[in-house]
Amino acid sequence: MRTVTVKTEKDTYPVYIGSAIIKELPNLAKPILGTGKAVVITDENLFGFYGGRLSRIFTDSGTAPHFIVLPPGEEGKNLAALSRLYGSLADLDVTRDDTIITFGGGVSGDLGGFAAATYLRGVPYIQVATSVIAQVDSSVGGKVGIDLESGKNQAGSFYQPKAVIIDPDLLRTLPDRCRRDGMGEVIKYGCICDRELFEILEKNCFDTLAWEDIIFRCIQAKADIVAGDVFDKGERMLLNFGHTFGHAVEKYYEFKHYMHGEAVAIGMARITAGTEARGLTDAGTTGRLKKLLKRYGLPVETQAADKDVLPYVRRDKKRRSGRVTLAIITRIGQGKLLSADLSDIEMYLQRGLYDEFSADTE
Repeated sequence: MRTVTVKTEKDTYPVYIGSAIIKELPNLAKPILGTGKAVVITDENLFGFYGGRLSRIFTDSGTAPHFIVLPPGEEGKNLAALSRLYGSLADLDVTRDDTIITFGGGVSGDLGGFAAATYLRGVPYIQVATSVIAQVDSSVGGKVGIDLESGKNQAGSFYQPKAVIIDPDLLRTLPDRCRRDGMGEVIKYGCICDRELFEILEKNCFDTLAWEDIIFRCIQAKADIVAGDVFDKGERMLLNFGHTFGHAVEKYYEFKHYMHGEAVAIGMARITAGTEARGLTDAGTTGRLKKLLKRYGLPVETQAADKDVLPYVRRDKKRRSGRVTLAIITRIGQGKLLSADLSDIEMYLQRGLYDEFSADTE
């Protein structure tokens, strides 16, 4: 088992990474649980796979867990679902002496984490990451929230978990599409800060990757970034590479067409084509990025028209005083923040710029 320690001004917590450590969950959680209740928030699919096993693991350790089971999918990460979750927590008479354990991917972590942050003004919680996206990215850093009609993750908070537990063995039960989807976030780290990771990905496929190593690299990178910028006002915005356009694509399709990592892949390809066309990114970078995205079965373009997607970009939650900060790359492994006027967004994201590089990977 490896441990990454996340340190911020107010919070310090461990991220445990290791094969088969799920069986150690009660022991790893014990210092946080104390004598309180363990409330496991998960979705219907994961409960079907792991509910019985989790119940046995906790019961054998002397703690009977309480389960709250949610519908799966991003389309259920909304105010109505949050209200129902509050009701379930109230029915269980949850207090601040208890601990919420989110067992799942980004949706369970976002929704369950936001409930933990706001119910009774804060209940301790632990993230157990089960998807690729959660294991390499979203479980760390304290961003929790829900989607609104106006856009993705537009209601939320920064609320750090007390611990994160990552067992790569849990990835084995994922459908192929979910595994491919998670590669969008892995490739992101290779793009913004880890050229060696990018090159490792170029030489492998999903099943030949050393997953514990891949997860460790991504989580260590995120921990380092979050330590210096908890509230997403500076360097942490590099982690949004591909997300500004990607979130807009997700919202346009009402979270029913593209999964998160797929939309981020489209966003990374689109913004990199735009910055390469303007000389801000080394020549050939877009082609190389597209080739890697396709290698892992990710899309590099959407059928949605710019006129339909760009309005959602202009509602980006990171906009300030008529400007938005775009995360770009100058070359593979080197990210940079670019401040752009909202009226100039099309300069970097319009489809025509992207098409200039379409022949590079055909």
